[in-house]
Amino acid sequence: MSNKSVLAYCRPGYENDTANEMTTRYGEVGLYGYPVSKKNSGFVLYHLYDEGQLGQAASQFAVKETVFPRQLIAVLASLEDIEKEDRVGQVLECLKDIEKPFSLFGAIDVEYPDTEDGKTLAKFCKKFTVPLRQALRKAGWLTAKENTGKAKLHIFFESFETCYIGYSLPTHASKDHLGICRLKFPIDAPSRSTLKLEDALVNMLSAEQQQKVLRTGGRAVDLGACPGGWTYQLVKRGMYVEAIDNGLVADTLMETGLVEHHAVDGFTYKPQFGRVDLLVCDMIEQPDRVAKLMGDWLVKHWATHAIFNLKLPMKRRFETVEEAVALIKTRLNALEDGFSVKVRHLYHDRDEVTVTIVRTSKDEV
Repeated sequence: MSNKSVLAYCRPGYENDTANEMTTRYGEVGLYGYPVSKKNSGFVLYHLYDEGQLGQAASQFAVKETVFPRQLIAVLASLEDIEKEDRVGQVLECLKDIEKPFSLFGAIDVEYPDTEDGKTLAKFCKKFTVPLRQALRKAGWLTAKENTGKAKLHIFFESFETCYIGYSLPTHASKDHLGICRLKFPIDAPSRSTLKLEDALVNMLSAEQQQKVLRTGGRAVDLGACPGGWTYQLVKRGMYVEAIDNGLVADTLMETGLVEHHAVDGFTYKPQFGRVDLLVCDMIEQPDRVAKLMGDWLVKHWATHAIFNLKLPMKRRFETVEEAVALIKTRLNALEDGFSVKVRHLYHDRDEVTVTIVRTSKDEV
C-alpha cells in the first residue's frame, strides 16, 4: 500500500514531542502534513498532504539537525496482514508497485521499535535480513556489495504483521542501527552519567570541533560534578577540571592531579583564572535557569565553549526546548563571535536534552 510519509524513530514516551517537532519543522519549509503516533510506540509517522514532496522531505533535514528523532525514513509503502509463510515474497511483491527513487540502494536495514514489544522482533529481523538482502539483489534493488555511499533501504517492522518500507540518505541518516549509538560503560568511571557526555562528544561534535573543544592541557569547569561522571570524560582527554558540587567527587579523579574540587553553588561560581576553554553542566535545575546561566558564561567570555543538559518537564517538552534555546541564541547573536549550536535527545539521555555550543570565530577568547 502506498504510504508517502516520513517515519521517525524516537525514545518511547516521546512520540508527542517528536510529532510536534516534525509538524513544526516540516511546516516551516512548506512540507505540510499531519503526524500519527501511539503512546510508547517508539516511532511517529508524518503523513505528507502532497505525496510528490517525499523526495524533498527525505533530503530536508539530517537526523543530527533534529532534537527528538533518532532516525528519519522516507516511507514508500506499508504492508499489513503479512503472512508468516513468505514474508520475503510479500515485500518483493509490494516493491513491484513502487517507482524506484534510485536505480539501486547500497544497503538494507531491517529494524523494529526500541520498546519491550519491539525487542521481541529483534531476533526475527536479524534472521530475516539475510534472505531478504539476497532476494533484493536478485530483483535489482540492491548493489552486489554493500555501498554506504548510496541511499539505504529500510524495512521497519511495527509488528510481525505490519511493516513500513522506505529509505534514508547517507548524508542525512544516523549510521547506527535503530539510530542508537551504544557505548560501553567504562568500569573506572564514577557514574553512568559519564555516557551522556561521551555520547555528546562522539555524536554532536565533528572531529574538528572535538580537537578545538577538548584540547589536551585545556581547562574546563563542571557544574554539578558529583560524583564525577562528566569530569571523568574530560580528565580522560587530558583536561584540567574545576569540579563544582557540594557533594564529593570520586577519589580516583582527585588522585589524577587534574581535578580541583570546590564545594560551592554552581550558580554563583566563577572560574579560577577568569576563563576556561569548556563549561559543562548536568545540574538538576529548571531549563530556563540553566539556559540563562550558560548564556552568562558565554556572553561574559568566562567559557569559550559549552556542553550542558536541559532537564525537561512532563509536558510541553519540545516547546520548553525551543524557548530555552531561543533565549540563549538571542544573547549569542548579539555578540561578534559566531556559534554552532546543536540540541539532541541522545540515547543516553533520559528526561533531558543535550546542548553543545561551539564558538566558531577566528579570534578565540
